Amino acid sequence: MNDRFLQLSDVADILNISSSQTYALVRSGELPAIKIGGRGQWRVERAELEGYIQRAYEQTRAFVAANPMTRGESVPED
Repeated sequence: MNDRFLQLSDVADILNISSSQTYALVRSGELPAIKIGGRGQWRVERAELEGYIQRAYEQTRAFVAANPMTRGESVPED
């Protein structure tokens, strides 16, 4: 699995999100992707996915630092 480009379904599996959420990330520009072929299929470069994941970690760290848990706050369930 060292392919340079991933299908949106592969990205969805990696991020454990739905295909429609993956498509929304691509269409919003939050996750850079390209359209290739006659049918215009979307592909995400593995390096772009890794960059997206790193940005998500940075945003999460900033959010946690700005919004510390208060005493007695419950942890939301997934």
